[in-house]
Amino acid sequence: MNYNGDMLETSLHNWLKTPLGSYVIEKEQLLVDELVSNIFGFNAVQAFLPQIDLLRSNRIPYRLRVGTSPEAQLIAQPHALPLATQSVDLVVLPHGLEFSSDPHAVLREMERILVPEGRLIITAFNPRSLWGLRQKLTWGERDYPWCGRFIPLSRLKDWLALLGFEVHQGRFWAYKPPLQNTGWRNRFQFMELAGDRWWGVGGGVYLLEAIKRVHGVRLITPRWNKRQVDPLISVPGVAVGQPNRISAKIIPLRVSPKVTEASES
Repeated sequence: MNYNGDMLETSLHNWLKTPLGSYVIEKEQLLVDELVSNIFGFNAVQAFLPQIDLLRSNRIPYRLRVGTSPEAQLIAQPHALPLATQSVDLVVLPHGLEFSSDPHAVLREMERILVPEGRLIITAFNPRSLWGLRQKLTWGERDYPWCGRFIPLSRLKDWLALLGFEVHQGRFWAYKPPLQNTGWRNRFQFMELAGDRWWGVGGGVYLLEAIKRVHGVRLITPRWNKRQVDPLISVPGVAVGQPNRISAKIIPLRVSPKVTEASES
């Protein structure tokens, strides 16, 4: 699938308003709120789902929600943002990869606009979970979110590493089966309580926070031949190879006559 108009964002947002979708987005909002509250800088961007404000707890002065739906503050697609290179300190990308026809291009664009040491927060559905199993067992035409291409966490980490990102932290949630009926889903509350301890990577949704690392360049200087260099920098009256002990105090300074006259006047 690709980003054509606002149909994709609107359809996914409509699903997030269902009982099952609310179960996902309510926890996601809390986790993102906790992370972005301690990230500082000058510019922050939410690159998908502008209907939901995931930057509300962030204190960066300039915050921008980008998308293709009418709720977006900037109409643009995540893989082609009209933003300057290395101009953004924080990017939040909620579920923008699994519904893109080219997730690599989206990640490259995130890397381009982020400043060195900038933060990238990604949320995505986990294919190695009960939610991934539900997706595989869905036959025929799939609706949201089962029509997306869920990305394994290990693969996403590899993609980020190739772009120079370092994964800082992550979280899983939504361990209960993806049942629309709230009553039936609540019968599996024990799975939610024990998920982080006993089935840490089995949550239906995961969150990653990555930092853009830019390694410094080390200047390699030539290895000078001391015997050839010493005569060039030697001071008259000092033997070559001996330490230069001449103090700046005994070197006469030529003062401009104009400066002398000005001081006397």
